[in-house]
Amino acid sequence: MSLRPGTVARVNRLVDRHGRAHRDLRVSLTDRCSLRCTYCMPAEGLPWLPAPDLLTTPELIHLVRLTTTLGIDEVRLTGGEPLLRPDVVSIVAALADAVELSVTTNGLVLDRLAPALRDAGLTRVNISIDTLRRDRFKEMTRRDRLDDVFAGITAATRAGLHPVKLNTVLMRGVNDDEAVDLLRFALDAGVHLRFIEQMPLDAQHGWRRTEMVTADEILSALSDAFTLTPVAGRGSAPAERWYVDGGPETVGVIGSVTRPFCGNCDRLRLTADGQLRTCLFARTETDLRGPLRAGASDRELADLIVTAVLGKQPGHGINDPTFLQPPRSMSAIGG
Repeated sequence: MSLRPGTVARVNRLVDRHGRAHRDLRVSLTDRCSLRCTYCMPAEGLPWLPAPDLLTTPELIHLVRLTTTLGIDEVRLTGGEPLLRPDVVSIVAALADAVELSVTTNGLVLDRLAPALRDAGLTRVNISIDTLRRDRFKEMTRRDRLDDVFAGITAATRAGLHPVKLNTVLMRGVNDDEAVDLLRFALDAGVHLRFIEQMPLDAQHGWRRTEMVTADEILSALSDAFTLTPVAGRGSAPAERWYVDGGPETVGVIGSVTRPFCGNCDRLRLTADGQLRTCLFARTETDLRGPLRAGASDRELADLIVTAVLGKQPGHGINDPTFLQPPRSMSAIGG
């Protein structure tokens, strides 16, 4: 199969009972990470998935390419930290002819890998950075690696992985005083900044709504220093965007908790151990690894995927009193 985005007319079979057509797949390459962010996992890390449970590279490529025949045309590689996977460049090269490929990374090794990823067919990159202060970065991630993140941002920009997007989570009393500085940094660097509300996806299950910095608070802080004008035409994008001081530069805010966008969600997730998730906050998964290893045909695997999508819930339910945090943490799900 040698499909290129936009060259083949595909019938999207991944339409749920609420009329949402799914075209974006987040694929976790590993649950391992090189940082220990306080809002994600404990200092000692987590029990990693056993190697035999992980999808092999041929299995992963097979499943992703199968989804492209069902309607997926964008794939984002995630983790954990996806660039820890030794053959990440080969995976990009094997998928780049079928879908538009991007990656979400902490940026620590991007300085070394950005040119090779670009040459393999990667188009875009999202880099996580929650602070510009070295002491604070060390405290928040339990690693003294901020210079590596800065180097990764520079390398991604030079490699032409545009647009380079920065993802920032503000935490009350920790880094919420840096909103304006972070946006100024992004504007000066020529990259796009997106603030993300902290979500109940930490391994410690310590998330508290009262400690979350809301989208409204973020916008209020930014409005003290900039003039923000809404950008029309959000579509299925998770981020609401605003022009900064008249544009063309923009800033985004992903208000998953206080401004849910479930009604337009077009995303699915494949975990590193081969489980299909229809929502970041789902408490159920569809096993694709088991049937694949047992010899299931592509038609049988496709039917499993289509059936899973049909059962997708209308929303994540965070604001429902009965909401329960999913048993997997973000690093094990894949962002």
